[in-house]
Amino acid sequence: MNNTRDLGGFPAADGKKIKRGRLLRSGRLHDLPEETIKKLEAMNIDNIIDMRTETEIKEHMPTILEGVEYHYLPLVCTATPGITTGNRSMAGTMMQESKRIKSEFGTADNYMTCMYNFILFEEESRKKLRTIFDLFLKEEKCILWHCNGGKDRTGIVAMLIEGVLGVDKKLIVEDYVISHRFQRRRRGWQKFGLMISPIPLRFKHILYALMAAKPQYITGAIEEIEKRYGSIEGYVKGALGLTDADIKVLKDKYLE
Repeated sequence: MNNTRDLGGFPAADGKKIKRGRLLRSGRLHDLPEETIKKLEAMNIDNIIDMRTETEIKEHMPTILEGVEYHYLPLVCTATPGITTGNRSMAGTMMQESKRIKSEFGTADNYMTCMYNFILFEEESRKKLRTIFDLFLKEEKCILWHCNGGKDRTGIVAMLIEGVLGVDKKLIVEDYVISHRFQRRRRGWQKFGLMISPIPLRFKHILYALMAAKPQYITGAIEEIEKRYGSIEGYVKGALGLTDADIKVLKDKYLE
């Protein structure tokens, strides 16, 4: 398990802060040691949201915790649909993606901007984000959401719930960027794997960039939200269909 953290303690709206032990974000929960399982079970988690694709899940099966309800809500982690599905391994997928990114987007930064916008504004993705917020609304104990690395899809959901709860934009960005530090060891192994793989160097540079949690990725997403909907709260109301009453429930539930 990597890149797991509690949003509890973040200062939020009206001088309040997010309650501890209620909102957890994480990378994949794969092959967890018994000690980690006990720590997670002690968190009183009763819902886990897995946003990985079928291919990602097959390659890294989740460790199942007793008494937890699992929700599989895959969000495509590419700028266009259909890339991370099918029988191709993730290594094969990334090779294919690196070529496509170079051809269609030019740079990894351009690609990441498009990918984040796809997750936020594409219709099927919005339906799944709404389902995630429905789970936030129903949750009475502790909820955990994760993707593969806990950076992109997980970071977008964290940005949305933090924004709704009134967390300052600067802190939202800091929470996103810190994934870069938490993933340092995993990223090192990924880079080593790429270094020895038979992928042309020009494509390796693209894949290296995709591992980073650059602030402009999340700030760009927020700016696009503000351009289209005025604010993060405006987005969850206009794009996801939440009401003022729903937002009040979220604040009452998760702030103290």
